[in-house]
Amino acid sequence: MRTMEKTNNQVQVIGRLDGDFQYSHMMYEEVFYRNTIKTTRISGKKDIVPILVSEKVLKTIQPNKGDIVEAKGHFRSYNKKDLDGRSHLILNVFVREMNILDEYNSEDENIIKITHGFICKPPIFRKTPLGRDITDLMVAVNRQYIKSDYIPCIVWNEDAVLAASLQVGDEIQFKGRIQSREYIKKLPDSGKEEERIAYEVSISKLCKME
Repeated sequence: MRTMEKTNNQVQVIGRLDGDFQYSHMMYEEVFYRNTIKTTRISGKKDIVPILVSEKVLKTIQPNKGDIVEAKGHFRSYNKKDLDGRSHLILNVFVREMNILDEYNSEDENIIKITHGFICKPPIFRKTPLGRDITDLMVAVNRQYIKSDYIPCIVWNEDAVLAASLQVGDEIQFKGRIQSREYIKKLPDSGKEEERIAYEVSISKLCKME
């Protein structure tokens, strides 16, 4: 795996740009654009990973839809309120570095490492229809300026049992991949259904810190 920036929250995603860059917002006189990167799991299923990139980064390489890119950065979250006042957790990879590749090794395709995360909600343990153990976690990861990112995670099989025993406030570290999942949301006022995408980290290696 290529060297990533030394930080508490490391992400490396390699795949094809799934669309054109769209304006997102401006902060401190710097313009940011959003896009998605399409990656492939071992099973062949595709994941759509949302990214946020500054104009400064894009100017150095000028990537286009369909290019194979390597994006390095951090997995970040923020709350966005709808017109009805409901709050939604928005997740994306905040890209610090991006490169265009001619080819790539799929083993390096979609990796997230959190070295200091904290359980911020009680874990939810359940079983899939096929009988596999799975635990849902919400993990808070601190960053600069007294801010935190909140990352939804899923943990499978033996690690799911460990995850289910965790308490709010426990410190963990983990490695996994960013996954996307389509679902149907029924709008409360109109009763209409809307297709949405949820993002989460599928943890492959979990460790509780003492």
